[in-house]
Amino acid sequence: MFRPRRGWRHKLVHFILHSILYSSWALGIFPFTYTSKKRRLRRSKWLLAYGITFNTILVILMLRPHGGEGEPMANDPKLDVFQRNFVLRQISVILGTGGVITICVIYLRTFWRSRDLCRIYNQLLELEVEYFADYAVECPTFDRYVIQKGLLIFGGVVSTLVIHIGMPNESVSLAKLGSFMLAIHFHLGVAFIYRFVWLINRELLDMANRLRVNPEGSSSRVRLLLSLYSRLLDLSMRLTACYDYQTAMMMTIFLGGNIIVSFYMIVFSVSLSQMSVFVMLIMFPLALVNNFLDFWLSIAVCDLAERTGRQTSMILKLFNDMQTLDKELERSFSEFALFCSHRRLRFHHCGLFYVNFKMGFHMLVTSILYLLFLVQFDYMNL
Repeated sequence: MFRPRRGWRHKLVHFILHSILYSSWALGIFPFTYTSKKRRLRRSKWLLAYGITFNTILVILMLRPHGGEGEPMANDPKLDVFQRNFVLRQISVILGTGGVITICVIYLRTFWRSRDLCRIYNQLLELEVEYFADYAVECPTFDRYVIQKGLLIFGGVVSTLVIHIGMPNESVSLAKLGSFMLAIHFHLGVAFIYRFVWLINRELLDMANRLRVNPEGSSSRVRLLLSLYSRLLDLSMRLTACYDYQTAMMMTIFLGGNIIVSFYMIVFSVSLSQMSVFVMLIMFPLALVNNFLDFWLSIAVCDLAERTGRQTSMILKLFNDMQTLDKELERSFSEFALFCSHRRLRFHHCGLFYVNFKMGFHMLVTSILYLLFLVQFDYMNL
C-alpha cells in the first residue's frame, strides 16, 4: 500500500506514510507487524505489551506533579493569570483532566479493538493488492491530504514543544501530542477508502464513455465493481465503529482547547500589563492555528469521501440514457444504482452525528458562542 512512485510528490507521500508507520511503532500505538510474503498484518503480542507498558508510563509521568514537591514554578506565567481569573483556572483544570481521560480512553479502546483493526487493515491491503494495485491513474487529492496531514503532525509537535517552553505544566498540550498519531490512523483509513471509491468512479466514467461508442461491455466487471463498493462501505462502517468514541472525544478536546487558548489570549491581553511577546505572538496563535487546521482537515477528508460516494450515484445515472445496452449489462447497472440509493458512504460516530462540513461548521459556531459566553460571564474579572 505504501509503494513508492515517480516524482517528488509521490516520494514525499511515501516518506510521510512510512514515517507515520515507524513513529506509531515507536510510540507503541500500532501493535501490528507486516509479513511481506503474505502481504498481511499480524497482531503482535510483544508490540501490544510494549504499547501498554510504554503508554502507561507516559500517563503516569503526565500525572506526576512538576516542580519541587508539587509546588508550581515561580516563573510559571499561569500564576498571575489564575490569581486574577478564577474561572480560567477552573476551566483549565477541567480541560486538562478531560485531556488525560481522553488519552487513557483512546489507548484502552484502540488496544481493545486491535483484533478488529487488524482485520480491517488486512482487507484494505487485500483490496489494494488484488484489485487496485494495477491502476496507473494517480489520485492527486489523496496525495495532497497525506502531505498536509504530515505537515500538521510536524506543526503539532512543534506547537506542543513551544507551549511546554512557555507553560511547562500544561496538560492540554500533552493530550494533544498523545492523540495526534492515534487520530491519523482513522483519517488515513478514510483517505484510502476515498481513494478506492474514487478509482471505482473513474472506471465507471471510462466505461460510460466507451459504451457510448460501443454498446458492448462486460456485466461481470460491473458486478465486480459493485462487490468492491459494497466491501468498502462495510469497511468504512467497521472502521468508524472502532474509532467512534476516540474521534468524538478527541474532537471535543480539540475544540475545548481552542476555546481556552482564545480565552487565555483575551485574559493575557486585558489583565496583564507586562505580557510576554513570546506568549501572545507565538505560543497562543501557533497552537490555535494548528488545532483549527488539524480539526478542519479531519472534517474535510470525511466530507470528501462522503461526496465521492454521492458522485457514484450521479455517474450511474449516465447509463440510464443508453438505450442500446445489453439486458444483462443494463441489469447490472440498475442493481448498482439501487444499492447506492439504499446505502451511502457516511461516517456516523457514536450514533450521534455525521462527520462532514455541516457538522464541522456547527461545532465551530458552537465554540465561538461558548467563548462569547465565557467573556460575558467573567467580564468583570478580565
